[in-house]
Amino acid sequence: MKTTLIVIQNDVDHAQAKALIEKLMSSKNPSDQARMLAQAHLTEAYERSRWPRRNPSLPALLTYLMEEHSLSRADLVPLLGTASRVSEVLTGKRELSLSMVRKLRERFHISADLLISSSGSAEIAA
Repeated sequence: MKTTLIVIQNDVDHAQAKALIEKLMSSKNPSDQARMLAQAHLTEAYERSRWPRRNPSLPALLTYLMEEHSLSRADLVPLLGTASRVSEVLTGKRELSLSMVRKLRERFHISADLLISSSGSAEIAA
C-alpha cells in the first residue's frame, strides 16, 4: 500500500491520521508497518501537545484512592496524623509533610511525585 504520512495540525488531520493507522495495521507489508509506526509517533506527539497530561490535585488523588480502597476519612488518620489534618489535606488547605508522603506512598504503592505539589515541596515538619 503506497501512502504518505499525515502531518497533524488540527482535528481533521488527527482523524485522518488515526484512520490511516487503522488501515495500515492490517497490512503485512514491512514498509506499511514502518509507515504505521511513524504515523503513530506523529499522532502521539500531536495528542501530547494538544491534550497534555496533568497530575491530579492532591485532594482529588486522595479522594480517588479512598474510593478505590473503600476507605473513610478516619482511615487516613494513621497516615496523616489527626482528623483535622485529614480534613485540611482533603480540602487543599495543607500540603503533606515528608512523613505523610512516605506513609501514603507505602500504603498505596504510588510514586511520591504524585503526592508532592508542583508549586512547592513537602513540608519538613510533621
